[in-house]
Amino acid sequence: MELRPDQFLRRLAGEALPPVVLVAGTEPLVVQECADAVREKARAEGYAEREVLHAEGGFDWNRLTQGMASLSLFASRRLFDLRLPGGKPGKEGGEAIREYCANPPPDTVLLITAQDWSRQHAGKWSEAIAAAGHLVPVWPLKASELPDWLSTRLRRRGLVATPEALERLVERVEGNLLAAAQEIDKLALLLPPGAGAIDLPTLERLVAESSRYDVFKLVDAALAGEAARVPRILAALRGEGEQVAGLLGFVMKEIGTLAGFAAVQASGGNLMAEMRAAKLWDAKMAQYRRALDRHPPSAWERFAIGAGEVERMAKGRAEGDPWRALERLLLAIARPRAAAVLLAK
Repeated sequence: MELRPDQFLRRLAGEALPPVVLVAGTEPLVVQECADAVREKARAEGYAEREVLHAEGGFDWNRLTQGMASLSLFASRRLFDLRLPGGKPGKEGGEAIREYCANPPPDTVLLITAQDWSRQHAGKWSEAIAAAGHLVPVWPLKASELPDWLSTRLRRRGLVATPEALERLVERVEGNLLAAAQEIDKLALLLPPGAGAIDLPTLERLVAESSRYDVFKLVDAALAGEAARVPRILAALRGEGEQVAGLLGFVMKEIGTLAGFAAVQASGGNLMAEMRAAKLWDAKMAQYRRALDRHPPSAWERFAIGAGEVERMAKGRAEGDPWRALERLLLAIARPRAAAVLLAK
């Protein structure tokens, strides 16, 4: 069946492990915590062996089926931990997963995790998972959902906050769930037991400015297609005294990396193998893939040229406002429509 992460965790606490679980989405913290809950449950239920498989480009799906066939030779239970970075198993992988779901082997659990998910990722293979076990799509939190998420997280740590304090915490973490989790963990350590509701002055005193902007958040916003955040982050960085020249090093590095991957794609090369060779985290690979899917390969070459033009402005070697030019460039990366305007110049 298909379950929200919170529903899944509640069911997992009160029932035996299903034969197959798929946890997929773009919130790394939530995906990780759901997957960790499955692994912990597996250990508690006596699944002594765990085999990790990375299903990237060129993956031999026979490794999964052969591994399951060998289970009869062993007495212990086994957990297959399958990482599916792009969220799509392909035709061969989809068939292998459907075959597994149609007749799950005994004493086996198949955990599949992916750092990307949308309605386009779903298919007969994910329907088979939902029928045989649990499908847990992890959708990005809406702004209106963040206060409830934070309240639940606080309660799990034995904490409660006043509405004013909760509102300020929402502002501080600005949708960054990992930062939110870290701040709540810190509050649990700093506050004595039975301290009562956290009020606004207490929160201001104890919580760091997690929403402080930096160039990493700026680039992440552009790559994620979050166009509304780009001008806001740029304005904050400018207000903190940053200079365009100081920001461009990381911006140009990321654009250059993506231009290289786009060239691999355009030539028919193995993109996943190239990303894995670059030793990227699964979450970073998913971020890059979404950005690459937003634009044709030729656009990334133009973005790289555009970054060079911004650099010349920042160094006084070309006319123009480098802040406005950088904003236009990043908005073009975030939005295909804005890219069409930039690339037409």
